[in-house]
Amino acid sequence: MTDVAESERRILVAVDEGEESMHALSWCLKNVAGQNSKDTVVLLYAKPPRVVFTALDGTGYLFSSDILAAMEKYGADVADCVMDKAKKMCKDLQPDLKVETKVESGDPRDVICQMVERLRADVLVMGSHGYGVIKRAFLGSVSNHCAQNVKCPVLIVKKPKTNAGSK
Repeated sequence: MTDVAESERRILVAVDEGEESMHALSWCLKNVAGQNSKDTVVLLYAKPPRVVFTALDGTGYLFSSDILAAMEKYGADVADCVMDKAKKMCKDLQPDLKVETKVESGDPRDVICQMVERLRADVLVMGSHGYGVIKRAFLGSVSNHCAQNVKCPVLIVKKPKTNAGSK
């Protein structure tokens, strides 16, 4: 049996615009990655699928190619911003760690599960938005879906709740 600390590990960390995913990345860098110099952290951003518009929407407005291009550019800018922030955190907390980045388009549930398999990740790390039962029933839980469908261990990191007014 090989010692986990001696083997190369691919740690896939799902990141998005939320504080929860950055907290999960920070926690991972402090507690999981980097204790083994052979670790590679793969930062994954799932870009929401581009909404398909017909030239004429239901209200009679015409979408020009300029508007569609601007929307596409905005999506790319958001992805770049998220990745820059995540890469900086990796550099600040684990300067010698190998870091790769992947930006894929599609439903985050599907993208994350597919990338875990394609990259043969040893562990998936993701944040929890902490939705309540009702909200989760309507929106679905990405972390729950991934935990049920990937073949590697899944580490879901919850962001501690802050107590307003406490010292």
